[in-house]
Amino acid sequence: MNENGRFTATHNREGRRPVSLAVRFWGVRGSIACPSPTHVRYGGNTSCLEVTAGEHTIILDAGTGIRSLGHSILDRGLTSAHLLLTHSHWDHINGFPFFGPGFKKGYEFKVMAGHLHHDSIHEVLAGQMMTPTFPVPLEAMQASLTFEDFKAGESFKIGPDVTIVTAPLNHPNGATGYRVEFGGKSLCYVTDTEHVPGRPDQNVLGLIEGADLVIYDSTYTEDEFPAKVGWGHSTWQEAVALCTAAKVKQLSIFHHDPEHDDAFMDQVAAQARQQWRGATVAREGAIIEL
Repeated sequence: MNENGRFTATHNREGRRPVSLAVRFWGVRGSIACPSPTHVRYGGNTSCLEVTAGEHTIILDAGTGIRSLGHSILDRGLTSAHLLLTHSHWDHINGFPFFGPGFKKGYEFKVMAGHLHHDSIHEVLAGQMMTPTFPVPLEAMQASLTFEDFKAGESFKIGPDVTIVTAPLNHPNGATGYRVEFGGKSLCYVTDTEHVPGRPDQNVLGLIEGADLVIYDSTYTEDEFPAKVGWGHSTWQEAVALCTAAKVKQLSIFHHDPEHDDAFMDQVAAQARQQWRGATVAREGAIIEL
């Protein structure tokens, strides 16, 4: 990356881009964006990640962080990407109407989701951009947009060399976990999901087995969790337990509660690191290259 924290294409002696798998965090919060002086070090935007897998760009979720990602895509001259949505609760899609490249001709985006059983992801995204809740309809987006629904648990390819493995998650209205495999490396994106104490989620364990990096819904602490049962989220303590059981190399604690300010997240980072050296806390703007 360059001094501005942007991805840049480095090349080897033959001029070819090297094999690499990397992720940048554009939004790490859950529930609602919280831009404030107490949410600076970890960020206030809701869920959005950018994954680069060789020549491919994959966007995970379209929370408010996708607005800044859109500016970066325009600056870098990228013209296409896949957008994979975990689910369609507001904090994961409400940045989509502010995704600048979506309004530009000459850009191409494929939007995919695996959690819907009756509606389609096209209908859901169009619905949030309809009167009386939004003044600009989906049809105003001039990019070439395609929409595809699948069933969580299916696998598919992006190009010949990127494999996407999915799994259903335990969340109200459903959600999908993703595993991105490329160049012998793998990263998993597991949010939003709720665990059952004492019963490790087999869907999650199967998805993350042996992964190089797992980004996991750690909205609550173990002390907070009992009052939030049924809300569809998990804890960093459960994340550590799952990752150690699945022999994961690194954990990124993600989907921070808006009530958890920088000082609180500093404590989480220290406690999690003490419990397992592979644990870190996701920060907006951070890049992890595998």
